[in-house]
Amino acid sequence: MIAGCGPAPGGSDGGAGSSGDGKTASATLKDLKKLQVKGRAPMTGYDRDKFGPAWSDVDGNGCDTRNDILIRDLKEETFRKGEDGCVVQSGVLEDPYSGKTIKFERGTRSSMAVQIDHVIALADAWQKGAQQLSASKRRELANDPLNLMAVDGPLNGQKGAGDAATWLPPRRAYRCPYVERQIRVKIKYDLWVTSAERDAMEGVLKSC
Repeated sequence: MIAGCGPAPGGSDGGAGSSGDGKTASATLKDLKKLQVKGRAPMTGYDRDKFGPAWSDVDGNGCDTRNDILIRDLKEETFRKGEDGCVVQSGVLEDPYSGKTIKFERGTRSSMAVQIDHVIALADAWQKGAQQLSASKRRELANDPLNLMAVDGPLNGQKGAGDAATWLPPRRAYRCPYVERQIRVKIKYDLWVTSAERDAMEGVLKSC
């Protein structure tokens, strides 16, 4: 595998020269050029509630989004009794951001070891086009599996609302799939990039 590319969550490997979704890095660079380049809009009016209730069951499968993502991204899951296979009690995460193996155990303090990251942070999305989306589209963005990954909790806290210009996964092997995923989300929801963000994404993709 070419340096800068690595497995996506769930163990899917994009292959040499891939950005993580079976696309070549050159194809992803072309996608990047489709995005508008603009400055950040003000944070005025931002509230997490603007993206709907946290972890809604948007697909109607009986499980909230957080548990859907844990079920998708963890291995060796166990479930809370009497919850119809929805509430993940424990499991193992092969963290894409750090490369570490992390044991997840549901609990007031232990649950924080694994968090669900919005690949495009909602506060960042708000400043780059989400203000203009309908309430239903913002709710979709907040719960879209494409924009969600189970990751190392402290690293997710470190990232905060950062974009590619201010934060990238410390595991260099995952930076190409990470940036490619961000671009896919931005295209899907008609979000823009800043010039610094575009340059950072381009730099990563050219290293794939």
